[in-house]
Amino acid sequence: MSSLSGIARRVLLGPDLVARAVAGRARSPEEEWMLSQPRAVRRSYVREVVDRGGHARHSQIWMLRQRRDVRESYVRAVLEPELDS
Repeated sequence: MSSLSGIARRVLLGPDLVARAVAGRARSPEEEWMLSQPRAVRRSYVREVVDRGGHARHSQIWMLRQRRDVRESYVRAVLEPELDS
């Protein structure tokens, strides 16, 4: 999700209803998780990761700075299911 088209950026920054509607068509668990997050979380990601170049290190720093409930939801939705594969 580091390189965004104009449409993808508008979806991430848009209302929760729009992002959640698109989440069902996401190409990866990470995208689905991000689109399911509240608007404030998505905006923070765009500002702190995408707008800074979208490097993996920016993404890691961003995730570590998130509230515990956000980090835990990522673990449940993205990381744990990968362990079951």
